[in-house]
Amino acid sequence: QVQVVESGGGLVQPGGSLRLSCAASGSIFSIYAMGWHRQAPGKQRELVAVITSGGRPNYADSVKGRFTISRDNAKNTVYLQMNSLKPEDTAVYSCRVTGWDPANDYWGQGTQVTVSS
Repeated sequence: QVQVVESGGGLVQPGGSLRLSCAASGSIFSIYAMGWHRQAPGKQRELVAVITSGGRPNYADSVKGRFTISRDNAKNTVYLQMNSLKPEDTAVYSCRVTGWDPANDYWGQGTQVTVSS
């Protein structure tokens, strides 16, 4: 059994910052990638950022230059530093953990991020 738990969401004013954390625990397999997706009301879920075991990050165009993803392999933890937040960043942010074996694909329960004045 694998548990994926996010933390760090909340309410922030436009231009503010938040840091999300996601930790994987339990029967940990060899993790290939850890990433963040988000889903806003009435919209499809989209990839925000992902980082591989080698440390290579990829970002959605909408967050490039504002968000930074990082990873602590020893702790099976991934972070998302979000700066210069905009109201359109409001969404439920979910963490995804993927192994080298595609069968190992786990999601967290999600954390709400609300950007509003």
